[in-house]
Amino acid sequence: MRRFMIERDLPAVGSLEREELRAAAAKSNEALAQLAPAVQWVESYVADDKTFCVYLATDEDVIRQHAEISGFPANRITEIRRSIDPSTASA
Repeated sequence: MRRFMIERDLPAVGSLEREELRAAAAKSNEALAQLAPAVQWVESYVADDKTFCVYLATDEDVIRQHAEISGFPANRITEIRRSIDPSTASA
């Protein structure tokens, strides 16, 4: 599986209440179940007007399928080649 960052433009998503975010996550999980095991949701970061989602997937096409089924846009899909953190400096 390859790792991807999906940028989703979702106006005012940062002001959604917990229950609304729960419902959005449930909707995403339903779409993921239809596409399993080709795609997995790792985590998402919610900003004012967009989310940044980390997914594991076989390819970009399955991420686009998830967007179509779930109704959540995948405005930008970027494959993550490597990750670094503060400990990388000492390696």
